[in-house]
Amino acid sequence: MVAEGVHYHFAWSPRGPWAVHLAVADLARCELDLLVVAALEEGGESLARTRRTVREMAPGGSHAPLVGVNGDFLTPEGSPLGPEATARTRRTSSRPALSWDSLRRPSIGPDTFAAGVVAPVEGLQIVGGYPELIDMGERVEGGAMEARPSFAAARHPRTGVGYDPGAGLLWMAVVDGRQGDRSAGMTLTELAGLFEALGATEALNLDGGGSSTMVIGSRFANTPSDVTGERAVANSLWLVRDPSGCRPPPPAESGAFPPDR
Repeated sequence: MVAEGVHYHFAWSPRGPWAVHLAVADLARCELDLLVVAALEEGGESLARTRRTVREMAPGGSHAPLVGVNGDFLTPEGSPLGPEATARTRRTSSRPALSWDSLRRPSIGPDTFAAGVVAPVEGLQIVGGYPELIDMGERVEGGAMEARPSFAAARHPRTGVGYDPGAGLLWMAVVDGRQGDRSAGMTLTELAGLFEALGATEALNLDGGGSSTMVIGSRFANTPSDVTGERAVANSLWLVRDPSGCRPPPPAESGAFPPDR
């Protein structure tokens, strides 16, 4: 157990072979929250992009980091390819994403918060990915398999996130790869099948390959495929503990609701 309502599981199968790292969170617990952390240059007032490792992006303050994974694919300059919303950044895109607002309602799909579609939402967190794997219980990764077979149909290290609305469970998964008889990695179809087996009816593929990283607290859970170790990336997704989410809402002002006549 990582914390109350948060569990880490490791599974190995000779079929791949696959070494699979899973973190599952019970979203009914009011103290659990999701944060997207952007890799930004520190100091000054600019928000210049850079690259940082997942561990370097661990949130602080009132947010106690529980589980972190790498986020979106990135450009050579270090910017995410898809949408992003954090406390300090906002990027829109037509690419799919995981979004999360102050009411702690996860959503996986196209960036519906793009400019001109939906007004800014308080506390909005968004991390992009590609492709969406499962939508409303149906596999939808097939387009990427056909368009980019070397990326989608070959086995690589993978990172993904899935959601089971019925059980209120959020899954974060990292599959090690490029490691011989220990773990070959997964195709996107195999990753979708993993989330399907976990009961997720919504799932999204995040950046993979050498970027695939899972951190529990401040230590590695997985084994990154790069010989140099953990790779610096554009952003990261964190499950955190934040007790402020358990505070009762402020009482309504007196006289706000006049009696019936």
